[in-house]
Amino acid sequence: MTVIGLDDTDSRTRGMCTTYVANRVASRLRESGATVERLLLVRLNPAVEFKTRGNAALAIHTDADPETVLALAREELAGAAETDDPMTNPGLVVASGNPAEVPDAVATFARDALREIIPVARARELADDCEYARAGWKNAQGLVGALAAVGSWAAFDDWTAEHISYREPDRWGTERAVDYDSLFAAADEYYPRAWDTVDRVEGEAVCVPHTPCPILYGIRGDDPEACRALAGAIDSEPVFDAATFVTNQGTDAHLAPGDIGSLREYRAYRVSGVVTSEPETRRGGHVFFEFSAPDRDAAIQCAAFEPTKRFRDRVRALREGDRLTVCGEVTGGTLKLEKFAVRELNRTAFQTPRCDGCGNTMKSAGRNQGYRCRDCGTSAPGKVEVEIERELEQGWYEVPPCARRHVAKPLVRGGFDAETHPER
Repeated sequence: MTVIGLDDTDSRTRGMCTTYVANRVASRLRESGATVERLLLVRLNPAVEFKTRGNAALAIHTDADPETVLALAREELAGAAETDDPMTNPGLVVASGNPAEVPDAVATFARDALREIIPVARARELADDCEYARAGWKNAQGLVGALAAVGSWAAFDDWTAEHISYREPDRWGTERAVDYDSLFAAADEYYPRAWDTVDRVEGEAVCVPHTPCPILYGIRGDDPEACRALAGAIDSEPVFDAATFVTNQGTDAHLAPGDIGSLREYRAYRVSGVVTSEPETRRGGHVFFEFSAPDRDAAIQCAAFEPTKRFRDRVRALREGDRLTVCGEVTGGTLKLEKFAVRELNRTAFQTPRCDGCGNTMKSAGRNQGYRCRDCGTSAPGKVEVEIERELEQGWYEVPPCARRHVAKPLVRGGFDAETHPER
């Protein structure tokens, strides 16, 4: 078996897509008589500053010999990669052997690539230590993703599917022609086997990109057959080519357990603590609150930004004293919320007392003198504790599909440690 890893062929402004390049390599391998066992789409650390939107690396598992693979892949990357973009720095790694039995250091490298910032020098050194063939263009930053893609089959055990349909090349960069009625109907038919296809509340076709890349739409889910069937039910412009990828999307593989006070920048965590400030909506519609360790010795600011839409209402419904588990990326000292679990709700509040005689709300009797009913003369020493209704329930809440990161796990997939409240 031979494993091909490739990364960083696309551009934020000029287009292209590394999945398209990988599919081209796979197609040429099949034409040569080789077998392609699978295509892997591996999402890496979503907090990397210099990434393109999805930070995806690709791997191809094939029975072709390494020399043939290296020459063919080099040719495809050299012709397709958008290297005129200063931010595009492709990398290619070719490894011999069973992809499930790569050296432990390579599997560790793949896991680290989802949770750390890795210098390209580390990728070069490890690839050379393992005697993997490699190639790079410009500063070859893509070697990090390429080597991570090589190690990913051994590193992870939770996999989903994405079926990607590609546009005819002469249509790249033009407006996509997709019938949204058929898309939304198909999304309803195949949910929840296929998820994050559309956002029903926002009326957004999540699966249709807005960039000048070759992708027409990408259908994600747990069931590859459902993904392909959903794609086939969409009325659209002609599909030039298509491929189904095995992927770590929707798995939360980027989240590491963390403790408030020791969280590092450009990493994503799962953290437990308590809300210690009332949520505040700031300019732009972003919602912030302070989140503290249970012993209150350390705190971090959490935020639900405007693109998370209705999720912000869930955050606004939080109160001081609520105990949560939060998930998200830390950037600039702020944890950007992807989802949170309510563990315990603060259901009490202090209110001005009412008079037992007339039922009216008492008035302050003066500083530190409690409250008094002006009509009846009754008094109370201070505010009284009452139980209040809460909008939230215990369990997990998530951002809507229109704001979901590729690697973030949708609640509809299940496997969470409490009741879930999925967004559709």
